[in-house]
Amino acid sequence: MTEPEVREAVARWLSLVAADAELSPYLIGVDWDRLKAHLARSLTSGTGGEAEIPRLGWSEAQHRRAVDYLLGVLETHNERCVASFWAVVEDRCPGLLPERDAPLLHAALSQLTVKDARPNRLALLAVLGRAYRRYGLHPAHAAVIGEALQASVPWRLVERAAGRMGDGPAWWPAEVVGHDRACDEVAILTVRPWRRLPYQSGQAVPVCTPRRAGRWRWLCPANAPRPDGTVELHVRAVPAGTVSTSLVHEVRPGELLHLGPPVDTGLSLVDGDLLLVAGGTGLAPLRALVEQVAAAPNGRRVTLVVGARSVESLYDAVTLDKLRHDWLTIVPAFSHDALAEPGERGDALTVALDHLRPDQAVYVCGPPAMLAGSRLRLLAAGVSAERIHLPNRIPWR
Repeated sequence: MTEPEVREAVARWLSLVAADAELSPYLIGVDWDRLKAHLARSLTSGTGGEAEIPRLGWSEAQHRRAVDYLLGVLETHNERCVASFWAVVEDRCPGLLPERDAPLLHAALSQLTVKDARPNRLALLAVLGRAYRRYGLHPAHAAVIGEALQASVPWRLVERAAGRMGDGPAWWPAEVVGHDRACDEVAILTVRPWRRLPYQSGQAVPVCTPRRAGRWRWLCPANAPRPDGTVELHVRAVPAGTVSTSLVHEVRPGELLHLGPPVDTGLSLVDGDLLLVAGGTGLAPLRALVEQVAAAPNGRRVTLVVGARSVESLYDAVTLDKLRHDWLTIVPAFSHDALAEPGERGDALTVALDHLRPDQAVYVCGPPAMLAGSRLRLLAAGVSAERIHLPNRIPWR
């Protein structure tokens, strides 16, 4: 956004808040110039068009309404930008881009130009690389699209991703059909893609909500492919995680998400007995592997160790209780629960090593702190390198 556009957006938002009978009393005594300057800096600081709105004493619901006002103002601005973007591309290269896909492509390309987009850059490039192939783009189109976007796009990154992503749709629209708050900061979303998503257990897919346009995040489906095509996603809201916070606290059934192309993460199922070690929402891809085994056990034995801080934070306990098979052993591990039984007390990997058997393939998935030293610990415990499976944070490396 240009400076005049930012000033116009901030002024429009402030007028909407001032006209709201519940929100306006909290503006009394507030330095409006300082508030506008704060929002303007936030909108122009390279955060992808999102502003951090001071709470000003509002309740959680009131603050969300203030955020919705700003999102509405920005959406109106974005609609004008998208219309202009597509008109320029269509004028210079008729038929190159479908008009219906222009908003997603415009948002993704705009986000790629943001300097601090690194946390979601790989997911973003997976989508843009597939779109590059899908629309038959080539280097000659770069100048046209860059002119329409009014920004310099790092096309070398997109072309490199295109060479690795293969052919197929760049995204699958998916309706949210279920949203359950499993615990305070974790939500379980069930989505139904408009057309079947061709993924396998253990893979990751980029996910985007229109509430945070252009921001894609990796999530792993928590289920093996189902006959009805629905996909279950486990999301934990993390500090400063705009997409995860939106998916947990804001998205509701009936809303639309977009799923990008599935990508291997190093968690594909192998033959033989398994020891699965899950921490937090790292449970999702490992639970999908259990469902895949359930379709054809083939005499294998599976031990699933599920780590959580306490009984209350074991967010998927109900579903885990339903996973009853004679070949499956589920072991909860509580790291901060003094009332846990001795065999269940400790971090997930420590508990898992007590259940380690020769010739098991070991899968570990969880937060970065859990993964950091897991390979060395497993090697020290006698697990050979080829039997260790960790999620690859950079899917194509």
